[in-house]
Amino acid sequence: MSSSATVKRCLVVCLVMAGIIASGVYAQRARNRWFDNNRRGDVPNWEVNEAFADDIFTFARVRYESHGGGRGGGWATDYPSSDLNFSLRLHQLTSLKVQPQPVVLDLTDPKLFNYPFLYLIEPGRLYFYDAEVTALRRYLDNGGFLMVDDFWGQEEYANFYEQIRRVFPDREPEEVPLSHEIFHCVYDLKEKPQVPSINIAERGRSQGITWEPRWDSDTSKVGYYAIKDDAGRIMVFICHNTDLGDGWEREGENQWYFDEFSVKKAYPMGINIVTYAMTH
Repeated sequence: MSSSATVKRCLVVCLVMAGIIASGVYAQRARNRWFDNNRRGDVPNWEVNEAFADDIFTFARVRYESHGGGRGGGWATDYPSSDLNFSLRLHQLTSLKVQPQPVVLDLTDPKLFNYPFLYLIEPGRLYFYDAEVTALRRYLDNGGFLMVDDFWGQEEYANFYEQIRRVFPDREPEEVPLSHEIFHCVYDLKEKPQVPSINIAERGRSQGITWEPRWDSDTSKVGYYAIKDDAGRIMVFICHNTDLGDGWEREGENQWYFDEFSVKKAYPMGINIVTYAMTH
Protein backbone atom coordinates (compact mmCIF):
# COMPACT_ATOMS: atom_id res chain seq x y z
CA MET A 1 0.00 0.00 0.00
CA SER A 2 2.01 2.94 -1.27
CA SER A 3 0.03 5.94 -0.02
CA SER A 4 -3.57 4.70 -0.52
CA ALA A 5 -3.11 2.72 -3.75
CA THR A 6 -3.85 -0.68 -2.26
CA VAL A 7 -6.92 0.64 -0.44
CA LYS A 8 -8.29 2.00 -3.72
CA ARG A 9 -7.63 -1.29 -5.50
CA CYS A 10 -9.42 -3.16 -2.74
CA LEU A 11 -12.50 -0.99 -3.17
CA VAL A 12 -13.03 -2.55 -6.57
CA VAL A 13 -13.23 -6.07 -5.19
CA CYS A 14 -15.14 -5.25 -1.98
CA LEU A 15 -18.74 -5.60 -3.21
CA VAL A 16 -19.99 -7.49 -0.19
CA MET A 17 -23.00 -9.78 -0.43
CA ALA A 18 -25.33 -9.36 2.53
CA GLY A 19 -26.03 -13.09 2.83
CA ILE A 20 -27.49 -14.48 6.02
CA ILE A 21 -25.39 -16.95 8.01
CA ALA A 22 -27.65 -19.95 8.55
CA SER A 23 -27.28 -21.31 12.05
CA GLY A 24 -25.16 -24.43 12.08
CA VAL A 25 -24.57 -24.53 8.32
CA TYR A 26 -20.92 -23.56 8.54
CA ALA A 27 -20.08 -25.14 11.89
CA GLN A 28 -16.99 -27.31 11.75
CA ARG A 29 -15.45 -29.72 14.20
CA ALA A 30 -13.27 -28.48 17.02
CA ARG A 31 -9.85 -27.32 15.93
CA ASN A 32 -6.44 -27.43 17.51
CA ARG A 33 -5.92 -23.94 18.94
CA TRP A 34 -2.13 -24.03 18.67
CA PHE A 35 -0.37 -24.94 15.47
CA ASP A 36 2.34 -23.22 13.52
CA ASN A 37 1.71 -20.62 10.86
CA ASN A 38 2.34 -23.05 8.00
CA ARG A 39 -0.40 -25.48 9.00
CA ARG A 40 -4.14 -24.98 8.58
CA GLY A 41 -5.50 -27.76 10.78
CA ASP A 42 -8.88 -28.61 9.23
CA VAL A 43 -9.59 -25.08 7.94
CA PRO A 44 -10.28 -25.46 4.19
CA ASN A 45 -7.89 -23.88 1.72
CA TRP A 46 -8.84 -22.21 -1.55
CA GLU A 47 -7.14 -20.98 -4.68
CA VAL A 48 -6.41 -17.34 -5.36
CA ASN A 49 -5.46 -15.69 -8.63
CA GLU A 50 -1.87 -14.60 -8.11
CA ALA A 51 -2.17 -12.29 -11.09
CA PHE A 52 -4.27 -10.08 -8.82
CA ALA A 53 -2.21 -10.56 -5.67
CA ASP A 54 -2.35 -6.86 -4.83
CA ASP A 55 -6.15 -6.95 -4.87
CA ILE A 56 -6.52 -9.81 -2.39
CA PHE A 57 -7.50 -8.98 1.18
CA THR A 58 -5.12 -10.44 3.77
CA PHE A 59 -5.93 -10.57 7.47
CA ALA A 60 -2.90 -8.99 9.18
CA ARG A 61 -2.29 -9.31 12.92
CA VAL A 62 -0.02 -6.91 14.82
CA ARG A 63 2.81 -8.36 16.92
CA TYR A 64 3.71 -6.06 19.82
CA GLU A 65 5.55 -5.84 23.12
CA SER A 66 3.71 -6.66 26.35
CA HIS A 67 4.65 -5.22 29.73
CA GLY A 68 6.45 -8.08 31.44
CA GLY A 69 5.66 -10.50 28.61
CA GLY A 70 7.96 -9.58 25.76
CA ARG A 71 6.87 -10.28 22.20
CA GLY A 72 5.34 -13.58 23.25
CA GLY A 73 2.55 -11.80 25.12
CA GLY A 74 -1.09 -11.01 24.43
CA TRP A 75 -0.70 -10.30 20.71
CA ALA A 76 -0.91 -14.05 19.99
CA THR A 77 -4.23 -14.65 21.79
CA ASP A 78 -6.58 -16.85 19.70
CA TYR A 79 -3.86 -17.20 17.05
CA PRO A 80 -3.90 -18.66 14.45
CA SER A 81 -7.38 -20.27 14.49
CA SER A 82 -9.16 -16.93 14.85
CA ASP A 83 -7.38 -15.44 11.84
CA LEU A 84 -7.83 -18.53 9.68
CA ASN A 85 -11.52 -18.92 10.52
CA PHE A 86 -12.31 -15.27 9.95
CA SER A 87 -10.50 -15.29 6.61
CA LEU A 88 -12.52 -18.36 5.62
CA ARG A 89 -15.83 -16.69 6.53
CA LEU A 90 -14.93 -13.53 4.60
CA HIS A 91 -14.19 -15.75 1.62
CA GLN A 92 -17.46 -17.69 1.97
CA LEU A 93 -19.87 -14.93 2.96
CA THR A 94 -18.71 -11.95 0.91
CA SER A 95 -17.50 -11.25 -2.61
CA LEU A 96 -14.21 -9.96 -1.23
CA LYS A 97 -11.20 -11.79 -2.65
CA VAL A 98 -9.43 -13.16 0.42
CA GLN A 99 -5.97 -14.62 0.94
CA PRO A 100 -6.37 -17.95 2.81
CA GLN A 101 -3.15 -17.45 4.78
CA PRO A 102 -3.18 -14.56 7.29
CA VAL A 103 0.03 -12.80 8.29
CA VAL A 104 1.66 -11.49 11.47
CA LEU A 105 3.50 -8.17 11.26
CA ASP A 106 5.60 -5.90 13.41
CA LEU A 107 4.59 -2.26 12.99
CA THR A 108 8.11 -1.49 11.81
CA ASP A 109 7.97 -4.11 9.03
CA PRO A 110 8.53 -2.44 5.62
CA LYS A 111 5.65 -4.57 4.28
CA LEU A 112 3.16 -2.94 6.67
CA PHE A 113 1.83 -0.62 3.97
CA ASN A 114 0.86 -3.59 1.80
CA TYR A 115 -1.97 -4.36 4.25
CA PRO A 116 -4.82 -1.80 4.59
CA PHE A 117 -6.35 -3.60 7.60
CA LEU A 118 -4.59 -4.48 10.87
CA TYR A 119 -5.93 -6.46 13.84
CA LEU A 120 -4.54 -5.92 17.35
CA ILE A 121 -5.78 -8.01 20.25
CA GLU A 122 -5.53 -7.82 24.07
CA PRO A 123 -3.86 -4.42 24.43
CA GLY A 124 -4.22 -4.44 28.21
CA ARG A 125 -0.45 -4.80 28.58
CA LEU A 126 0.51 -3.35 25.21
CA TYR A 127 3.67 -1.27 24.87
CA PHE A 128 4.74 0.56 21.70
CA TYR A 129 8.37 1.37 21.00
CA ASP A 130 9.01 4.88 19.68
CA ALA A 131 9.63 3.55 16.16
CA GLU A 132 6.29 1.71 16.29
CA VAL A 133 4.47 4.87 17.35
CA THR A 134 5.90 6.69 14.34
CA ALA A 135 5.15 3.83 11.94
CA LEU A 136 1.56 3.37 13.12
CA ARG A 137 0.80 7.09 12.89
CA ARG A 138 2.18 7.20 9.35
CA TYR A 139 0.25 4.06 8.38
CA LEU A 140 -3.08 5.37 9.69
CA ASP A 141 -2.59 8.87 8.28
CA ASN A 142 -2.03 7.27 4.86
CA GLY A 143 -5.35 5.43 4.79
CA GLY A 144 -4.72 2.34 6.93
CA PHE A 145 -7.19 0.94 9.46
CA LEU A 146 -6.59 -0.63 12.88
CA MET A 147 -9.11 -2.84 14.70
CA VAL A 148 -8.48 -3.33 18.45
CA ASP A 149 -10.23 -6.24 20.19
CA ASP A 150 -10.54 -8.25 23.42
CA PHE A 151 -9.74 -6.17 26.46
CA TRP A 152 -11.89 -5.67 29.52
CA GLY A 153 -12.24 -3.21 32.37
CA GLN A 154 -10.78 0.21 33.07
CA GLU A 155 -7.24 -0.85 33.93
CA GLU A 156 -6.72 -2.52 30.56
CA TYR A 157 -8.42 0.36 28.75
CA ALA A 158 -6.19 2.87 30.57
CA ASN A 159 -3.07 1.08 29.35
CA PHE A 160 -4.30 1.03 25.77
CA TYR A 161 -5.35 4.68 26.01
CA GLU A 162 -1.88 5.65 27.24
CA GLN A 163 -0.25 3.91 24.27
CA ILE A 164 -2.64 5.09 21.55
CA ARG A 165 -2.32 8.67 22.85
CA ARG A 166 1.37 8.43 22.01
CA VAL A 167 0.28 7.72 18.42
CA PHE A 168 -2.44 10.41 18.35
CA PRO A 169 -1.80 12.98 21.10
CA ASP A 170 -4.05 15.34 19.17
CA ARG A 171 -7.09 13.02 18.88
CA GLU A 172 -9.38 11.43 21.45
CA PRO A 173 -11.30 8.16 21.09
CA GLU A 174 -15.03 8.82 20.87
CA GLU A 175 -17.91 6.44 21.41
CA VAL A 176 -19.48 5.18 18.19
CA PRO A 177 -23.29 5.31 18.26
CA LEU A 178 -25.38 2.35 17.14
CA SER A 179 -26.67 4.52 14.29
CA HIS A 180 -23.21 4.62 12.67
CA GLU A 181 -22.91 2.81 9.36
CA ILE A 182 -20.27 0.42 10.70
CA PHE A 183 -23.08 -1.41 12.54
CA HIS A 184 -25.28 -1.62 9.43
CA CYS A 185 -23.16 -1.64 6.26
CA VAL A 186 -23.63 -5.38 5.60
CA TYR A 187 -25.41 -6.87 8.60
CA ASP A 188 -28.03 -4.62 10.17
CA LEU A 189 -27.17 -5.03 13.84
CA LYS A 190 -29.89 -4.11 16.33
CA GLU A 191 -27.50 -3.82 19.26
CA LYS A 192 -23.80 -3.42 19.86
CA PRO A 193 -22.61 -7.03 20.08
CA GLN A 194 -20.87 -8.32 23.17
CA VAL A 195 -19.01 -11.62 22.86
CA PRO A 196 -17.50 -13.36 25.89
CA SER A 197 -14.92 -16.11 25.81
CA ILE A 198 -16.42 -19.53 25.35
CA ASN A 199 -15.74 -20.60 28.95
CA ILE A 200 -17.36 -17.47 30.42
CA ALA A 201 -20.33 -17.90 28.08
CA GLU A 202 -20.91 -21.48 29.15
CA ARG A 203 -20.63 -20.66 32.88
CA GLY A 204 -22.97 -17.68 32.58
CA ARG A 205 -25.46 -19.22 30.17
CA SER A 206 -28.25 -19.76 32.67
CA GLN A 207 -28.01 -16.15 33.90
CA GLY A 208 -27.54 -14.59 30.48
CA ILE A 209 -24.08 -13.28 31.37
CA THR A 210 -22.17 -12.18 28.28
CA TRP A 211 -19.29 -10.27 29.90
CA GLU A 212 -16.01 -11.20 31.49
CA PRO A 213 -15.80 -9.82 35.03
CA ARG A 214 -12.90 -7.60 36.16
CA TRP A 215 -12.11 -6.39 39.64
CA ASP A 216 -11.74 -2.75 38.67
CA SER A 217 -15.04 -1.93 36.94
CA ASP A 218 -18.38 -3.12 35.63
CA THR A 219 -17.74 -4.83 32.27
CA SER A 220 -21.36 -5.63 31.42
CA LYS A 221 -21.58 -2.64 29.05
CA VAL A 222 -19.80 -3.18 25.75
CA GLY A 223 -18.01 -0.16 24.32
CA TYR A 224 -17.14 0.64 20.70
CA TYR A 225 -14.91 3.67 20.22
CA ALA A 226 -13.19 5.32 17.28
CA ILE A 227 -10.34 7.63 16.46
CA LYS A 228 -11.19 9.55 13.30
CA ASP A 229 -9.26 11.62 10.80
CA ASP A 230 -10.16 15.19 9.83
CA ALA A 231 -12.67 13.94 7.26
CA GLY A 232 -14.50 11.78 9.83
CA ARG A 233 -13.09 8.46 8.59
CA ILE A 234 -12.54 5.91 11.34
CA MET A 235 -8.83 5.08 11.51
CA VAL A 236 -8.88 3.08 14.75
CA PHE A 237 -11.93 1.03 15.78
CA ILE A 238 -11.80 -0.04 19.40
CA CYS A 239 -13.86 -3.01 20.65
CA HIS A 240 -13.85 -2.85 24.48
CA ASN A 241 -15.53 -5.27 26.89
CA THR A 242 -16.00 -7.82 24.11
CA ASP A 243 -14.00 -10.64 22.52
CA LEU A 244 -14.94 -10.97 18.86
CA GLY A 245 -11.81 -13.04 18.25
CA ASP A 246 -13.01 -15.85 20.51
CA GLY A 247 -16.24 -15.98 18.51
CA TRP A 248 -14.09 -16.61 15.44
CA GLU A 249 -11.56 -18.95 17.02
CA ARG A 250 -13.90 -21.20 19.00
CA GLU A 251 -16.71 -21.53 16.45
CA GLY A 252 -16.35 -25.29 16.07
CA GLU A 253 -16.26 -26.26 19.73
CA ASN A 254 -19.81 -25.73 20.94
CA GLN A 255 -22.98 -25.57 18.84
CA TRP A 256 -24.76 -23.20 21.25
CA TYR A 257 -21.78 -20.82 21.38
CA PHE A 258 -21.52 -20.94 17.60
CA ASP A 259 -25.23 -20.16 17.14
CA GLU A 260 -25.46 -17.42 19.77
CA PHE A 261 -22.12 -15.67 19.47
CA SER A 262 -20.24 -16.65 16.31
CA VAL A 263 -23.22 -16.47 13.94
CA LYS A 264 -25.23 -13.65 15.51
CA LYS A 265 -22.46 -11.38 16.77
CA ALA A 266 -18.79 -12.07 16.10
CA TYR A 267 -18.89 -12.72 12.36
CA PRO A 268 -21.48 -10.05 11.44
CA MET A 269 -19.58 -7.40 13.43
CA GLY A 270 -16.23 -8.47 12.01
CA ILE A 271 -17.52 -8.48 8.44
CA ASN A 272 -19.04 -5.03 8.95
CA ILE A 273 -15.75 -3.70 10.31
CA VAL A 274 -13.70 -5.04 7.40
CA THR A 275 -16.27 -3.78 4.89
CA TYR A 276 -16.16 -0.30 6.40
CA ALA A 277 -12.35 -0.35 6.49
CA MET A 278 -12.04 -1.37 2.85
CA THR A 279 -14.59 1.13 1.53
CA HIS A 280 -13.42 4.26 3.37
